[in-house]
Amino acid sequence: MLNIRLALLGPPGVGKGTYSSILSKELRIPHLSTGELLRREISLKTELGREVESYVSRGLLVPDKIVNDIVAKRLFASDCANGFILDGYPRTLPQAVFLEEHFPLDKVVLLQASLETIIERICGRLYCPNCGETYHVSWKPPKRDNICDKCGAKLTRRIDDSPEVVKRRYEEYLATVSPVVDFYKKLGKLVPFRAEGDSQILAYSLLRELSSSRTEILVEK
Repeated sequence: MLNIRLALLGPPGVGKGTYSSILSKELRIPHLSTGELLRREISLKTELGREVESYVSRGLLVPDKIVNDIVAKRLFASDCANGFILDGYPRTLPQAVFLEEHFPLDKVVLLQASLETIIERICGRLYCPNCGETYHVSWKPPKRDNICDKCGAKLTRRIDDSPEVVKRRYEEYLATVSPVVDFYKKLGKLVPFRAEGDSQILAYSLLRELSSSRTEILVEK
């Protein structure tokens, strides 16, 4: 794989993590989740981490500059020399402009799914408060209703996994990401992709589409 830089955009619940993980394995480049990077800085108690925590603890969005600094710090690491996959970044136009100036991307994948699909995915999620195992009522149900297969604890749903909250987050996402989508569309780097089905299967369709749309992407089997 030769210097492939990708970013995956999409609403909460569309499956960015699953797509990114599969592409990362197949293309042999690191998968970088913005949320994980922020949490790591907080846990390490770095100067940037303390700044992040000061916003997160008050329920505020972390400013673009701080997010950009944290992402840039990670992208300078040696394992990103031959490419990377960004999961959920850039989220705003200033972040996209910063990234294009310092770490220009090859392609930006826009994972698209209807609000109905997103609600079904998110509102069907279950998790174990004891061991952290996750389930889904349709796609990955526990063997016994509402009981964790691993530790036997009672499963629960997250408070914000309700249709009303999901709808609000979906609409907020569309409003925020619109300038980013337009930015990459003008640069000719945007790859819209319908993500309505099983992400474990569709990820390989996306891989083929990326491979055929850019001759520099060579997937070794």
